[in-house]
Amino acid sequence: MMQRSVTLPDENATTALGQCINAARPRFGSVFLHGDLGAGKTTLVRGVLMAAGHEGPVRSPTYTLVEPYTLNGRSVFHLDLYRLADPEELEFIGLRELLDAGLLFVEWPEQGAGVLPEPGLSIALAGDGLSRQAAIAWDEKQWPALADMLESFS
Repeated sequence: MMQRSVTLPDENATTALGQCINAARPRFGSVFLHGDLGAGKTTLVRGVLMAAGHEGPVRSPTYTLVEPYTLNGRSVFHLDLYRLADPEELEFIGLRELLDAGLLFVEWPEQGAGVLPEPGLSIALAGDGLSRQAAIAWDEKQWPALADMLESFS
C-alpha cells in the first residue's frame, strides 16, 4: 500500500482532492472515507462527482444508505453507513451487485466491518475548523495513476 498525507486548508482544497481522485479513479472497487461528523467526507465525494460531470447537489445518503450516479457511462455509488444497525443489512441493499457495477465511496465503513471488501483506497480526514489533514492509503495495482495525480495536487 502506498501512503501520503495532504493538508487541506479549506473546503475548496477538499473538493480539489476529490477532483484529483476522479482523474485517477478505476471503473470498479471501493473507497473508504473515515472521519468524524463534518470532517469533509461528503465534500470529497462531491469533488469527485463534479469532476466526473455531475451538476446537481450531492448530499450524504444518511437515510437512504446509497445514492447511485451514472457519469459518462460509469457508475459511482455513494454510501453512508452511519445509521447501519448491522453489517448484514448491506446484503439487503445489494452490496455484491454494487461492487460488480461500479466504484463505491463508503462513509463510515467501520459500520460494515466483516461484510465490506478491503478498499483499494482509504482516506482519513481529520482537523479543526476549516483546515484538514487527509491521510491517504491506496493499492497501486487498483489505483496506478493516483501517485502522479497526488503529486500534481500539492
